[in-house]
Amino acid sequence: MAGGVCRSRVRLDGKTVLITGANCGIGKETALDMANRGARVIMACRDMTKARIAADEIRQQSGNGNVLVKKLDLASLQSVRDLAKEVQENEERLDILINNAGIMFCPKWETQDGFEMQFGVNHLGHFLLTNTLLDLLKKSTPSRVVNVSSTAHEKGRIHFEDINLDKDYDPHTSYRQSKLANVLFSRELASRLKDTGVTVYSLHPGIIRTELGRHLFPTLAMWKRIVAAAVMTFVKSPWEGAQTTLHCAVDESLANSSGLYYSDCAPKEPAPQALDDAAAKRLWDLSASMVGLA
Repeated sequence: MAGGVCRSRVRLDGKTVLITGANCGIGKETALDMANRGARVIMACRDMTKARIAADEIRQQSGNGNVLVKKLDLASLQSVRDLAKEVQENEERLDILINNAGIMFCPKWETQDGFEMQFGVNHLGHFLLTNTLLDLLKKSTPSRVVNVSSTAHEKGRIHFEDINLDKDYDPHTSYRQSKLANVLFSRELASRLKDTGVTVYSLHPGIIRTELGRHLFPTLAMWKRIVAAAVMTFVKSPWEGAQTTLHCAVDESLANSSGLYYSDCAPKEPAPQALDDAAAKRLWDLSASMVGLA
């Protein structure tokens, strides 16, 4: 169940890494690993109190004082723009962008801009963040963009006719759509960034003991909660779950690869619908329109 392990020992001294959702779970483990490698780490988080506590722990454990906390609420496009502007104005480079934050199986909530929450946070927020930081990534080549998706994409489809699922909302359908969007976004982004020195990766981290399922467990019957609690003792720890993210972010053997999907630190064929180039371009155009990109 533990899966693959990132074997790269590459140092990141002088490099800058931005990680969304880095205050807990695999995001925090990723941030700690990057700090241990000597990187300047920017933890972009919604909960600033938890983020500051996590950053202090990472500084102490790694001995790296170059760990920063920045405010980012992916449910607000203005928050995304504000962070991107701050990074552009204050950072000389951005070597690795890890789009890790996410929400799973929440009720029918809306972002501040009126989008369905899971699609808005898991896809649109990261879509806008990545695009607004592309110039800095290109300036820092070779650089990488890592998008944390999920095996849930295999049962997903993009509901172009009802992207916010207003007609028939189901939290599982929404989550699967958002995770498919992550893979399609990575594929189209890799195509658009060909020969620029910026490479793109998407991945399934595994089933992990994190806070991501906090909206699911309260909805389960008591017997299901008991079974789930027992099963969770056998799934990946956050450290184990972070390994494929780390592999995509730093492994030297991936330097000339882009647009692929990974699981357990190895390339994996995604679902057929994740290989649809026409759908990837259509999703890009729709997403750009929704977030106000030219």
